[in-house]
Amino acid sequence: MKVNIIRTEDDHEKALARMEKLWGSPSGTPKGDELELLMLVVEAYEEANYPIPPPDPIEAIRFRMEQQGLKPSGLAEQLGLTRARMSEILNRKRALTLDQVRRLHDFGVPAEVLVREYDLVS
Repeated sequence: MKVNIIRTEDDHEKALARMEKLWGSPSGTPKGDELELLMLVVEAYEEANYPIPPPDPIEAIRFRMEQQGLKPSGLAEQLGLTRARMSEILNRKRALTLDQVRRLHDFGVPAEVLVREYDLVS
């Protein structure tokens, strides 16, 4: 077993191909250990070279609504907002207030996402 640091895209592709061959190897075996090490170096390479930006606040709210199976009217009710106000927020016509950020955080949307700047439409 020889696992190297991934420095190039070619190294990355080779590591992914090797991982595919090792997939399903039992943990604690030489092949399983090699797979675990490869997963770590691939993850480090991908985090450095293909960072995923944090979601936009409205996208995060919509995702959480989908997870909970809620429609905008249901979320408005949970947050103590009118349906019209919820619609304005989700359609980017009105920015979130601090109180709404707190309520949405309690609903399960990370506060660090909710306080990010996002574009409003006029």
